[in-house]
Amino acid sequence: MTNDDRQANPSFIPHPHGKALVVDQDRKDLQGYTGILQRMGFDVKPFTSYQEASRCLEEDAPDLIFVNQGSKAFEARDVLERAIALDRHTPVVVVTQSLDMGCYLEAMQLGAVDYVEKPLAPAELEHLVTTHTPTRLLRMHHAA
Repeated sequence: MTNDDRQANPSFIPHPHGKALVVDQDRKDLQGYTGILQRMGFDVKPFTSYQEASRCLEEDAPDLIFVNQGSKAFEARDVLERAIALDRHTPVVVVTQSLDMGCYLEAMQLGAVDYVEKPLAPAELEHLVTTHTPTRLLRMHHAA
């Protein structure tokens, strides 16, 4: 991160050792979220496939997950359930193209920390990151 980055956004908090997993079928959104998280210091694993993302959870535990809901069928359910089963403290943010009360309730009951509607502006994404990751990353660094 450059000094210009810090001056342009004083709330920009680097997480030099954090790992993020991002799942979205929209490649433009996937690239946008990935770029923002990388600039924040995260090592990001982007996926367009829910199945591939679920398999990745087994190999490399992320510190933060952003997953697109998919449709009203809530295709993200498997990623959310698997992430929470592996580590209930992993913050999972469900992102959706259109809010659905049934999916919202299910996501929150399964353990999502937030359910937000697209499009996400960079400042919104940064706010979600700083809201949901500091405690987890502090715990990680103290355990190391």
